[in-house]
Amino acid sequence: MSPERYARIRHFLSLRQPSLTLCLEQLHKPHNVSAIVRSCDAVGVYEVHAVWDKKPEIRKSTAMGSENWVYTKEHLCIADAVSHLKTQNMQVLVTNLSETAVDFRDIDYTLPTAIILGQEKHGATEEAVAAADQDIIIPMVGMVQSLNVSVAAALILYEAQRQRQLAGMYKIQQLTEQACQKMLFEGGFPKLREVCDRKGLPYPHIDTNGHIHADETWWKKIQLTR
Repeated sequence: MSPERYARIRHFLSLRQPSLTLCLEQLHKPHNVSAIVRSCDAVGVYEVHAVWDKKPEIRKSTAMGSENWVYTKEHLCIADAVSHLKTQNMQVLVTNLSETAVDFRDIDYTLPTAIILGQEKHGATEEAVAAADQDIIIPMVGMVQSLNVSVAAALILYEAQRQRQLAGMYKIQQLTEQACQKMLFEGGFPKLREVCDRKGLPYPHIDTNGHIHADETWWKKIQLTR
């Protein structure tokens, strides 16, 4: 990996916000999921959570490679997803039109936050709404009551980014060095990453010059053919 690429990856990793995430509940349209992942990358989301019966195929022309830089953690059901998020001390919000819903801009996104986005046609399930801490809405003054889910996701994420920038949260690296090392190897050496995954080998350390720092045994295992 060139020093320039190493520096670029290091810079964006320093801006990642692991305490901000989305939970996609049964979204099934590939272009929506792809656009959401692209927005997540743009504001520094590290990992997206998802519950779906069948994972939509990412449309590369929409995602523009962002799927390589935003992890997706899948859960069996929304209850498992919310439980996992709450163990990370996240406030769990859900986009849902209800009498108790508040304007999405009234939320404090400097807190660890997860936003549930429901299925395109029917919205969030009753289970998701019941499990969330707060319903949020995007105010509408037209004839239609909702936005496309990917547009709604972008609006909410950029409000979160605005608040976090004002609070200086992008000036302090939030990712651990272990997490940074993982993505440096995956993004800097994708072919070697495939070999490691196939052979069950640990990822090596990447030094400050963008070079792999590994012992002779690791290199022999990489080169060994089965």
